[in-house]
Amino acid sequence: MHVHATDSAQKSARRCIGGLSIDPIFLHFVEEELLPAIEFEAAPFWSGLESIINDLTPVNRDLLAIRDELQAEIDQWHKDHSGQPWVHADYADFLFGIGYLREQGEPFTIETTGVDPEIATIAGPQLVVPVSNARFAINACNARWGSLYDALYGTNVIDADDGKERRSKYNEARGAAVIDYAMAFLERTLPLAGASHAAVERYYTDKGQFLASLPGGKIVGLKNPGQFVGYRSAGEAESFLLRNHGLHIELVTNPGHLVGRQAPGNVADVILESAVTTIQDCEDSVAAVDAEDKVGVYRNWLGLMRGDLQATFEKDGKSKVRQLAEDRTFNGVDGQPLTLPGRSLMLVRNVGHLMTNDAILDKDGEQIYEGILDAVITTACALTNHRQSARLLNSRFGSIYIVKPKMHGAAEAGFTDKLFAQVEDLFGIDKYTLKVGVMDEERRTTVNLGECIRAVRNRLVFINTGFLDRTGDEIHTSMYAGPVLPKETIKGAPWINAYEDWNVDIGIRCGLPGKAQIGKGMWPKPDEMRQMMDTKQAHPEAGANCAWVPSPTAATLHALHYHAVDVRERQQEIEQRELASLDDILTPPLCDASTLSPEVIQAELDNNAQGILGYVVRWIDDGVGCSKVPDINDVGLMEDRATLRISSQHIANWLLHGVTDEAQVRKTFTRMAGVVDEQNCNDPGYCRMSDDLEGSIAFRAACDLVFKGGEQTNGYTEPLLHAYRRELQASRTAAASEPARESAN
Repeated sequence: MHVHATDSAQKSARRCIGGLSIDPIFLHFVEEELLPAIEFEAAPFWSGLESIINDLTPVNRDLLAIRDELQAEIDQWHKDHSGQPWVHADYADFLFGIGYLREQGEPFTIETTGVDPEIATIAGPQLVVPVSNARFAINACNARWGSLYDALYGTNVIDADDGKERRSKYNEARGAAVIDYAMAFLERTLPLAGASHAAVERYYTDKGQFLASLPGGKIVGLKNPGQFVGYRSAGEAESFLLRNHGLHIELVTNPGHLVGRQAPGNVADVILESAVTTIQDCEDSVAAVDAEDKVGVYRNWLGLMRGDLQATFEKDGKSKVRQLAEDRTFNGVDGQPLTLPGRSLMLVRNVGHLMTNDAILDKDGEQIYEGILDAVITTACALTNHRQSARLLNSRFGSIYIVKPKMHGAAEAGFTDKLFAQVEDLFGIDKYTLKVGVMDEERRTTVNLGECIRAVRNRLVFINTGFLDRTGDEIHTSMYAGPVLPKETIKGAPWINAYEDWNVDIGIRCGLPGKAQIGKGMWPKPDEMRQMMDTKQAHPEAGANCAWVPSPTAATLHALHYHAVDVRERQQEIEQRELASLDDILTPPLCDASTLSPEVIQAELDNNAQGILGYVVRWIDDGVGCSKVPDINDVGLMEDRATLRISSQHIANWLLHGVTDEAQVRKTFTRMAGVVDEQNCNDPGYCRMSDDLEGSIAFRAACDLVFKGGEQTNGYTEPLLHAYRRELQASRTAAASEPARESAN
């Protein structure tokens, strides 16, 4: 990764090109780095971009106005029916009447072509990572392959009882437990014909077969010989490549290895194909509030696509460099070289339709919609991928995969289709090169999912469910219907299971199996891997061929679930069941507030306020969009704007309906500020909130997310977060320039 200095001249005046006013930092990136990398002239680029902006900005604006109009009508309906018995049929008729619900059209199946097998046919874990962090982005990309031994040894999947604790040096007792766990996995996944892996003395190949020698000279092969696909050797170490449910497993044997000496068959490691796909995120997990921030995001995505992104960091007192992994080459069973990708297939998540950015001002002097900018720039970056060595190719079909979040209904999906078509025209690339992932995380998309898919049926490669954003939108949409259940209880409400099943049901009926991913949401506890292993197999069992995990280690462990479940078979079974209940999906998760004790209410406020503050203080003060934040019980949770949305909307709802009041909420925030300060006491750069609550921009932002939560568009947190982050940046700039002014005087 190159270091780019930004001098004061570069930060000065904006430049006008046509009707556009362009930030100098952004202009420099585009004209000096991006366009030369794709051999594209500046003049047609800027004129083409201006044409897209002029054409689509009014459409984008109108779509956002429709959101507001529909929400106002829903709010009024709930106000008019306050205190009346809930009549579901009346509610559904009303939603149809205002166009919120649409009639389902004729059955169809998606027509997407040119889709890589990692998306179309291979079921496996999916990482989501902030592309703004180069080291994390590279680590995620390299998580295509992971050591099962390391994942087990380093996590609580293996307990610390009976001398199995982790130590500074290798603990043979813990290692033995890891080996036992791995051998049990091999027994289930790669069974031998009439023997146990635990009894093997040596693995070897002969005439294209994978064989195991046992005590007494007995030789056995695999129960399913077709699982063996390749091998390689280097000195004492030998590797045997096998496959199950489309995922590869590499057995590494080495009798001289510290662990190999201890293991049956001298298995020194079991390497699993893990994060088959990775979403490089420009949205919820990043904090990019201006042109300079966006350039940082885009530059990393460009480096990933060019294959030259690097990250240098200090570890154990030594400087280390992280770079993209090369492909893995084996000898195939047919005697020919067999090369497998060394990296995850990368998708890029653009921002939604709501936000704007000052990188470019349009002909009216307004910030352009950030989603339009993302589509153009992330596509341009991706076009560099085919200009470098084939060993670092992302898509072997030349497809560019863009995940689009926070769309509301079919018209907004159709707008994305039109935007992508215009981007393809700008760069002169084939129609439908740009593929789209539709995130089913807004209520109007859920209830119209089939029509949303129809609108992008030639591009669709991904749908998913996302509990947190979906719950935040559920609360905001039904804000005036009544007080919602406590957060944990919401997870058991009928609409959640119906929503999860509906997404899979609709996806299967629209022909996604074999062409696209049906995904499930994130495991939020990166340190609780045993709990993940006990529960997350439910995702492939639900018919999802990918699900989000928070780390490369989690990806390796979650891969075990896809060896246990044949997702394609499961989808075929699910295809026969009845469609999930739309009535359940449209039933708001409301409660009788009179049944909530003061203790339950306070505990819920404590939990929400602490989570909001813990996340917001890092977002505002440090510009960190995704991080592991300790909850009120000091359990580390992966937090991003989706988690913030649900917590802030939850308190806003309880305030509206009198479950709590402003005084109690402010008192709770004040107390929780002290808790969060103590949780961050070992961070030398941390700025305490409780020392000066009125002066803390982060504290004010957190409070506003709640007290202004009801009036935020669809309950989104971005507008307030961006405003307060920019206020902090301005205050720091002013403070930094003050000594210079004093010196000049």
